[in-house]
Amino acid sequence: MWKFPGGLSEPGEDIGDTAVREVFEETGIKSEFRSLLSIRQQHTHPGAFGKSDMYIICRLKPYSFTINFCQRECLRCEWMDLSDLVKTENTTPITSRVARLLLYGYREGFDKIDLTMEELPAVYTGLFYKIYHKELPDSYKTMTGMD
Repeated sequence: MWKFPGGLSEPGEDIGDTAVREVFEETGIKSEFRSLLSIRQQHTHPGAFGKSDMYIICRLKPYSFTINFCQRECLRCEWMDLSDLVKTENTTPITSRVARLLLYGYREGFDKIDLTMEELPAVYTGLFYKIYHKELPDSYKTMTGMD
């Protein structure tokens, strides 16, 4: 079955950093985090150590294209055209859905599907957090009052 690379976050590791690391470990492809695309929530997942599982899919920008895949984790690894991935029956339901989502973003603009990341100051002095959301228009980013 075809699927996207993935794996568990290390303690304290940000979502985008996990995606970049896992893609590199499994494929040898260097990349940069661009956005969060979707979240799958599943309870009683057999590999989640008795916890509810959140599977987060990110959109990355590749900086290298030569695949050098990890044979311990993958049987096969290749670049696929999204149109072909959408049509294949030999994939997981989440891979098929995300391929359709990516194809839509590619054709109509990724702004229609991306959840972008912004770092904001926390209420605790000196700490920051990351928030993922649809991009706000500039006029709403600096809005101070209600019109």
